Amino acid sequence: MTPAAARLVALVRAEPVDTAAIADLLDHLSPGDRRQAIAALGGPGLQGRLYAALAGGPPVCLADLVPPDAEPLREVIYHGKNSLPAFTVFQKRFCRPAGGATDALWGYNHQPLAWLTGPGYFVVREEPGRGAAIDYREVPPQGCPGWPPVQTNDRGVSRLVYKDMVDYLRRVATHVFIGCATRRGREIGSYFVLSRAD
Repeated sequence: MTPAAARLVALVRAEPVDTAAIADLLDHLSPGDRRQAIAALGGPGLQGRLYAALAGGPPVCLADLVPPDAEPLREVIYHGKNSLPAFTVFQKRFCRPAGGATDALWGYNHQPLAWLTGPGYFVVREEPGRGAAIDYREVPPQGCPGWPPVQTNDRGVSRLVYKDMVDYLRRVATHVFIGCATRRGREIGSYFVLSRAD
């Protein structure tokens, strides 16, 4: 574990959780060091604690995830670490829609088990009071060049993983977010941390 990762874990475990110190730490790391740091936040205990500590912060906006000046269909990659017991490393890839619409983002989950679970496509919209919601109940009509074919999330193994799921995000640092998965409006005790790749 790197010194920055050890420091991040210690800050999350502290009582109370100093969210300002966490943001300051992560904002002063390079993208690669940030990625290593968030990789140390394994399991639902640490991630759930961080998610709870950030309640009441400003809602995450679409422009926080993808720069407003990004061209349509230009991907923005986030490295992710989820709280599951296995297969915990993944990416979420986002883009602005074709045609230049500004009220949504498109994206999918890039991970080693995609051959089994499907790509997990989603649409991101802002919900009043909650901010960015990653909604797997809706899929985009297309992806960026090089993305896998778009599939719905209501068939095969995808149905078990993504059906009826919406993830809600909270800001950890400028380019770091933590999400909580919900199904049919209820939190399911599953979390993930995202760090922008560039």
